[in-house]
Amino acid sequence: MLKIAFSPSFPHHLPKGHRFPMEKYSLLPAQLLHEGSFAESNFFQPLPVNDALILKVHSVEYLNKLKNLTLTKREQRVSGFPITAGLVQRELEITQGTVSGVDFALQHGASANIAGGTHHAYPGHGEGFCLLNDVAIASHYAMDNKGIQKILVVDLDVHQGNGTAFIFKNDDRVFTFSMHGAKNYPHHKEKSDLDIGLDDNTDDDTYLKILRETLPALIRSQKPDLIFYLAGVDVLKTDKLGRLGLTMNGCKTRDEIVFEEIQKHEIPVVFTMGGGYSERIATIVDAHANTFRVARDVFF
Repeated sequence: MLKIAFSPSFPHHLPKGHRFPMEKYSLLPAQLLHEGSFAESNFFQPLPVNDALILKVHSVEYLNKLKNLTLTKREQRVSGFPITAGLVQRELEITQGTVSGVDFALQHGASANIAGGTHHAYPGHGEGFCLLNDVAIASHYAMDNKGIQKILVVDLDVHQGNGTAFIFKNDDRVFTFSMHGAKNYPHHKEKSDLDIGLDDNTDDDTYLKILRETLPALIRSQKPDLIFYLAGVDVLKTDKLGRLGLTMNGCKTRDEIVFEEIQKHEIPVVFTMGGGYSERIATIVDAHANTFRVARDVFF
C-alpha cells in the first residue's frame, strides 16, 4: 500500500498572494480520492517532527526563531512567507511526513508526501518557500535509526536544490543530484554532487534523453539503500516560474522513467511534491496527480 503523508492544516490567514501556490496541497488529495486512485486508508496525518531530529540539520538559533516567531523582516522576505504559528506548525508536520515516509518506504517499497521537497532551506535560514529541509532531516533519520548507509537524492524540481547540496556537501553518505533550469532561481547555486543545468525552453525529448542517460548510471554507480525523489512539476512549459518547456505528457514520462528505474533495482523511495506554479490550478493538480498515479501503477 502506498502511504501518503497529508497535513490538512492550512494557513488561510496568509496574504492572498501567498495562498495560491499552497492551494494545491488540499486539492490534490481530494482529486486522488474523487477519481478513485487512492482510498482514505492510503493517507496519514503526521504529527509535528521532534526538535532532536530538526537539530541534526538546523541550528538551535534558527529553530528557536521559527518557534518563537522572531525571524527578522529580512529573514521572512528571504523565506518567502510572513511567519505565523500556523505556518510553522504545518512545516513541522510536513517534515515529519517525510520522516515517517522512510519507515513506510522501507516496509512497502515506496511512500509519498503531499508537500515536502523543501530543498532551499539551509541550516540557519529558510529560502524560496522552504523553512525546514525535510529531505535532509529525513535522511539523517534514515542513517541514524534505520541502518541506511547510502542515500541518493534525485531532485528534478526546476530549481536547484541549493540547501540540500549545501547541507550534504561534506557527507559522502548522501549523493545529491539536481537537474534544473540553469538560469533559474537560485541565482547563486551551490555545488551538488551532480548538477545538470538545462537551457530555457528545454523540450520533452531533450529533457528525457538526458534523464535516461543519467539516472540508470547514477543508481548503478552509487548503489543507494534509499532514494528521495523531488518531483516538482514546475518543469512544465505552463509554469510561471519554470522557464522549461515540458508538456504534461513529458512530465508524466519523467516520473515513469524515475519510478521504473528505482523499481527495477528494488530500492525504497520516498517522493515529495516540490514546486508547481502554472497559471491554472487544475494544471498543477493534474500534473502532481500523475506522479501519484504513476507510482501506484509501478509499485503497487
